[in-house]
Amino acid sequence: MSYGKEIINRSASEPVVSIVIPVHNGGEQFKRCLSAASDAISPSDEIIVVADGDTDGSWQFAEKFGVKVLKIPEAGGPAKARNLGAREATGDLVFFIDADVVIVSDTVERVTAVFRGNSGLAALFGSYDDEPSETNLLSQYKNLLHHYVHQTSKEDAFSFWTGCGAIRRDIFMEMGGFNETYRHPSIEDIELGYRLRKAGHKIRLVKEIQVKHLKRWDVISLVKTDFFCRALPWTSLILKENLLTDDLNLKTSARISTILVYLLLFTGILTFFSPWLLIPIVCCIIMLLALNRDMYLFFTKKRGLGFVIKTLPWHWLYFFYSGLAFAIGYGNYLIKRRGQIMPQRHKDTKTHKEPP
Repeated sequence: MSYGKEIINRSASEPVVSIVIPVHNGGEQFKRCLSAASDAISPSDEIIVVADGDTDGSWQFAEKFGVKVLKIPEAGGPAKARNLGAREATGDLVFFIDADVVIVSDTVERVTAVFRGNSGLAALFGSYDDEPSETNLLSQYKNLLHHYVHQTSKEDAFSFWTGCGAIRRDIFMEMGGFNETYRHPSIEDIELGYRLRKAGHKIRLVKEIQVKHLKRWDVISLVKTDFFCRALPWTSLILKENLLTDDLNLKTSARISTILVYLLLFTGILTFFSPWLLIPIVCCIIMLLALNRDMYLFFTKKRGLGFVIKTLPWHWLYFFYSGLAFAIGYGNYLIKRRGQIMPQRHKDTKTHKEPP
């Protein structure tokens, strides 16, 4: 549904929106992103592009497009770029979108409508749509997986997402913005979401707000992002905050699936010594298919059975390296704790005095 000119002629009582887009060599994807964002705002809104060490001329394109451009000489990461954009924003709402995302004509109107109807809401986010721009297998799989996870998760969220996420500017500034120790695209949005909920603020996943993702995924970018930029830092955050929610990528079914993938791997190796272990292998496969049945049916409906069969190894590989990341993260967590405890014990021993 499109609201057409209703977007341009929004009431004066509507919150003003500042769209913040961090970009680092965005290329043609960024041009499509900026063009779509420009078409979706009203005259009272603004677009702020933060060129984060940009060298491909994206900032020049943005300047010619007539939007506010902020430049960071050397890339410092999207957390730093978004914070800079939010500080310069004049809107009541700061609406973050990625430089490889295309919003639709009524996206901004939908965002403001949700905030208008929920005075106690601090932030919201949407999801990718089910029509990814890139047609190769991994791009279709990764984006459809993201869409499915968001569309089947709880609306009362414990996280935040900057691919398409808006927050009240005063609350954002009160929270100190994103954690700039994340120097590369990572979980800075999730970490902010955790802090927001810890401070008592409400975050909503609005499933009707959907955007198109233009990113092309390949084997290297998929594994590198999932493992190093998401799973490892997310594990550290979970252990630090002692908060493991049954939602999004952390659902109980996903955790059980991870265990089943490792059982499948180990029993598969042991079949060289005992063919009878083929029975538990079949059981593991059946249970994996059953646990993820709804998602596989969704994939079948969208792209056919052949697509599902091709993506099964990638989905199970995802469970494998997610489990590996958790094991590594938990090991690091125990080592750090031990390192903190030992000096304290040594200090207590030195200050202890025997009674006369």
